[in-house]
Amino acid sequence: MPSELPRTLNQYRLAVRAHELSAEEYLEETCRLIERDDPQVRAFLHLRLDAARSDVRAVDPMSPLAGAPIAIKDNIMMAGERCTCGSRILEHYVAPYSATVVHALIAGGAVVVGKTNLDEFAMGSSTENSAFFPTHNPMDLTRVPGGSSGGSNAAVAAGFALGAIGSDTGGSVRQPAAFCGVVGFKPTYGLVSRYGLVAFGSSLDCIGPIGRSVRDTAIMMNAMAVHDPKDATNVRRPCVDFEAALQSTLAGKRIGIIRELEGLEVQPEIAASMEMTRKAAVNCGASVVDVSVPHILSALPAYYIIAPAECSANLGRFDGVRYGLHEDGRDMTETYSRTRNAGFGTEVKRRILIGAFVLSAGYYDAYYKKATDVRQIITDELDAALQSADVLLTPTTPTTAFRIGAVTDPLEMYKADVFTIPADLAGIPAVSFPAGKDTAGLPIGLQLMGARWSDAELLSSANVLFTALGGES
Repeated sequence: MPSELPRTLNQYRLAVRAHELSAEEYLEETCRLIERDDPQVRAFLHLRLDAARSDVRAVDPMSPLAGAPIAIKDNIMMAGERCTCGSRILEHYVAPYSATVVHALIAGGAVVVGKTNLDEFAMGSSTENSAFFPTHNPMDLTRVPGGSSGGSNAAVAAGFALGAIGSDTGGSVRQPAAFCGVVGFKPTYGLVSRYGLVAFGSSLDCIGPIGRSVRDTAIMMNAMAVHDPKDATNVRRPCVDFEAALQSTLAGKRIGIIRELEGLEVQPEIAASMEMTRKAAVNCGASVVDVSVPHILSALPAYYIIAPAECSANLGRFDGVRYGLHEDGRDMTETYSRTRNAGFGTEVKRRILIGAFVLSAGYYDAYYKKATDVRQIITDELDAALQSADVLLTPTTPTTAFRIGAVTDPLEMYKADVFTIPADLAGIPAVSFPAGKDTAGLPIGLQLMGARWSDAELLSSANVLFTALGGES
């Protein structure tokens, strides 16, 4: 067994295949780390360490994931395990089937160590909206890990898993990746099956991988990007080897800087990291070009009309009749009311009410219809910008991780997603990668966005920048 355990999925896989390390040994070290440190981090809602110890014995060390421990966000189904979505309304719900991505990762040799904490029904940017407890950032336990996939990102950052999966509806994989100093990738909408993901915003939701390096996310994507007839939004695409597509140069690539985002206020160290990364891109052979996305600042308000509208429709199924929490009332109306009032938290109720309002008679055209028109305009403008540039470089977040309890105004919290939301509205791929630290030692994340279906090329560009800035391959 090597004196120093591998830090990345790629390093782990190489060590296992070279017989320098066994999957069982590594899992045992991971279990010890979880048992020691997760009581402080609180990345997991449910652990399955004994089941993982049993599962790893059957894994082929030459399989693509070679018995690597991974974590799954608790809004993604795994048969026989609880799937709470971070909500009291599903506190005791046990999944009857597994999501397609869970099947695919296990078939690829992954071992699931647990289900991770999240903002309730994936609605939040800090994982403070979990009905059970907040997750802490492993880089500084007084700070949030971001959200809504805060538990998954914290698990990877803390060493509790070599990879994880989360859902990204408005930045929920990428924003916490930036806060935790790991890599989070949102694929093109339709590339990865959503079957088995509990729906929040059906036209926005994506499942994406989280890793300690860009290469690790590419390795996971090789398992995850399978065609699935059970998901009507999943698109059959030519088979791509995401890891083999990683290149060592940006020669000939055009890195676009969005003019309209330049005026947004960001933490000074993030602005400095942007400048450093521009220079690194040029040193790696790229050119930096100025592009315009005139309506990109309208993405945030448009999203907070469209996403609540879809949430209000999707969460209508939680009525206390078929599954989940049930609170008896004198009649069906009172039963619904009591169940939903007891089961849903404040942020979820807020979004359901906003969504119901913008879809109601007399307001649909004024709000929801207008927001969908703006969404199309932004999509067209991003598509045009990605004709002039191969990728677009932005910060992932305006600030580094804030302290737990520091942001109490919902509107201020929503602003944490200002850079991530456009990619979700347009359905294009986007990745956040670590790009330095601020003066407090907190991670800084930068984002690359690419054209629809350019996922492999986007990860390649991100990998060049990530390694040029000192990241591990």
